Amino acid sequence: MHATLLGVLGLALLGALHAQDSVPVQPDFQQDKLTGKWYTLGLASNSNWFKEKKHLMKMCTTVISATPEGNLEVVATYPKGDHCEKRNSLYTKTEQPGRFSYSSPRWGSKHDIRVVETNYDEYALVATQISKGSGSSTMVLLYGRTKELSPERLERFTQFSREQGLLEEEILILPHTDKCMADAA
Repeated sequence: MHATLLGVLGLALLGALHAQDSVPVQPDFQQDKLTGKWYTLGLASNSNWFKEKKHLMKMCTTVISATPEGNLEVVATYPKGDHCEKRNSLYTKTEQPGRFSYSSPRWGSKHDIRVVETNYDEYALVATQISKGSGSSTMVLLYGRTKELSPERLERFTQFSREQGLLEEEILILPHTDKCMADAA
């Protein structure tokens, strides 16, 4: 029985690792073209945090800039209650262009971030595998250079999120807002 349980756990772990490795990265990724201001238009996740906060979420701005070391500084500005909040993150480059790692000091989580698909001047699709303690979750973000994207781009975000195992209720096109848009740096 003990060997069978270990075998099942081993297969589950291999399946999870294979699923994570099957997430593509933008071919010929060009980091300098990803920098600048983006609007976060879509968010999908199977995390408990997302399920609890989903009804409060609105579109936000994200500014991406390169550091001298080749990492990415990511500053998200979003409405929270009656004020604007900023969250700064440093995405550390990996051996694979378009793939980054991030460790959250606040939540004690590790993030495997991949720029899945982008044309740099219109949209970017980013997938993150988050691990914390004994659990893991998936998050997919849709960025746009403008506050509106074509229905085809929105559908691609939804389709890709489903391909990552996310359910319909875990996929959100963020409601538009003008709040905090001017506060983005």
